[in-house]
Amino acid sequence: MEKFSAFRDPGTGIHPFLTPVSTSGSGFLQRALLPLGIIIGVARVLVVIVVGLLYFLLDSVLSVLSAIPPVQIVKRLFATVFARLILLILGFWWMPVEVVNKKRGRINESWSPRAGDIIVSNWVSWVELLWLAFRFDPTFVLPITEPVQLDSDASSTPTIHTLGRRTGTGSAAISNSATFASKTRQPTPRARVIGFNVVSLWSMIIRTGRIPTQPSNDKEKYENLDEVRKQAHGPVVVFPECTTSNGRGLLRFADVFKHERNIPVKGYKVFLMCTRYDPPTNFIPSISHSIPSNVLNPFPHLFTLASTLSPLTVSIRLLIPSESPSSATFMLSNVLPNGLDGGDVLTETSATLIAQLGKVKRIGMGWEDKASFLEFYSRR
Repeated sequence: MEKFSAFRDPGTGIHPFLTPVSTSGSGFLQRALLPLGIIIGVARVLVVIVVGLLYFLLDSVLSVLSAIPPVQIVKRLFATVFARLILLILGFWWMPVEVVNKKRGRINESWSPRAGDIIVSNWVSWVELLWLAFRFDPTFVLPITEPVQLDSDASSTPTIHTLGRRTGTGSAAISNSATFASKTRQPTPRARVIGFNVVSLWSMIIRTGRIPTQPSNDKEKYENLDEVRKQAHGPVVVFPECTTSNGRGLLRFADVFKHERNIPVKGYKVFLMCTRYDPPTNFIPSISHSIPSNVLNPFPHLFTLASTLSPLTVSIRLLIPSESPSSATFMLSNVLPNGLDGGDVLTETSATLIAQLGKVKRIGMGWEDKASFLEFYSRR
């Protein structure tokens, strides 16, 4: 929409925050099936609520006894079963997973993160959170950041960006320029990540689409990522974008690995993944969840997906471990030919590899710009 055009990325022209919509208008068949979709959606949501409450009760009981090793195994099993069951109820019957090898040849490597390892991924929806819980029962973390100066005025710090390619001469060129040119904001400066909070799967789902939190007072406690990793019972999932995008581009990564200065990484393994969703159609809504709901987030989006009559799918692409930044044979110069002077090398390396892995464009806007967008969006 034109009133949000200021939040397009100046470099690529991509709008990373608005929810994608189908390019074709609603048809007769879609309108005719709407009542049936609502009925099925209500039934599915009720089943999801029952399953979710059952898991919450069992998880609470097992958490009290989690110090006993056999209980930890049972707890992991329950998380796997319930997460996959919810995905099945919502219509995610088949979720293709591809282990990608950038070099030619047969892949004989397993993608098996263990306790203390780190999974780095882009973040598009709460659906991949359930997939991660189903596959690995990981530890989720949310970043704590310094306050960011919001810039919700769409007309502030504008630059002129021309989408597409200009063709023609004279009045035709002027016409094209007027059609494609739009005012855009300069990307907001980074806000430093000062720590992390370990959160449950459900807390992570509720926070989907929102921006990182800032400490409410000087005494608020938060943890170093390395400390979290050493204490975790499973792999630790890190989303360096710090919030969700609509999947059309890769948001600017926050410097979440400042503690790690050596590449290849020593002492633990880094696993990289990228989540992709198909564009929405008349019968399948957008699975991305970039704009959080004001009430019971992300319940309205969950109901939208539950009301869909067509099967839903998500594409998961995993980079083979031998090409990750923790591999002993990893060559940093192959990823960052010009190096990185004084920056967060692991963060930049992960961003480059994930963009290549998912074949998505990197954009210069980050979660700080999402904060300004959400404030502007709420006022509109």
